[in-house]
Amino acid sequence: MGFSAESDLRPTIENARSIHFVGICGTAMASVAAALKERGIAVSGSDQGIYAPMSTFLEERGIAAKPFGAANLDHKPDLVVIGNAISRGNSEAEFALEQKLDYCSLPELLKHQFLRGKRSLVVSGTHGKTTTASLLAWLLEHNGLNPSFLIGGIPNNLGQGARFTDSDWFVIEGDEYDTAFFDKRSKFVHYLPEAVVINNLEFDHADIFSSLAEIQTSFQR
Repeated sequence: MGFSAESDLRPTIENARSIHFVGICGTAMASVAAALKERGIAVSGSDQGIYAPMSTFLEERGIAAKPFGAANLDHKPDLVVIGNAISRGNSEAEFALEQKLDYCSLPELLKHQFLRGKRSLVVSGTHGKTTTASLLAWLLEHNGLNPSFLIGGIPNNLGQGARFTDSDWFVIEGDEYDTAFFDKRSKFVHYLPEAVVINNLEFDHADIFSSLAEIQTSFQR
């Protein structure tokens, strides 16, 4: 089953017991893969460049990462997560399509595995997302709320860019860039926000947006 409607894959995403990450060496992909492994899910992954620090991060958590190759999917995982940097023509993406394996994007996985039922605080805007998300996560942490967070950097006072807890609170950066080659909506449309911070809006990402007005439209969705 491919990407047709999000509701089609929700049960698969929520109940998958084996998940393969195509592009696992991205910071967010690796952090989510590690969190799922801690939940008892069988996790594997692949990437083009497998090197420190992400290779060390994955190895320390017992997650095998291999160079791209269709053979990495021979075990037919319950779910294939295809990273934002992956394009058509990638051997594993093509194998997943040809074999009709269930696949989704990282934002969609986050939605169903981590964000649903949480009080999601989404920090968006052209500039300042990492700083603002770090401040927000620290405020919640300092007040004893033990938030989950997924931030595009490593805040000095938190010591890590991603953490997944049992707290009701989840702070996440809401990137306006597209979700995946099969889902051209902005990533933040998946994040089920209770509240949104929009720092600012300027023309950016000229490879996918033609004007500031087009970026504004993505936020209106």
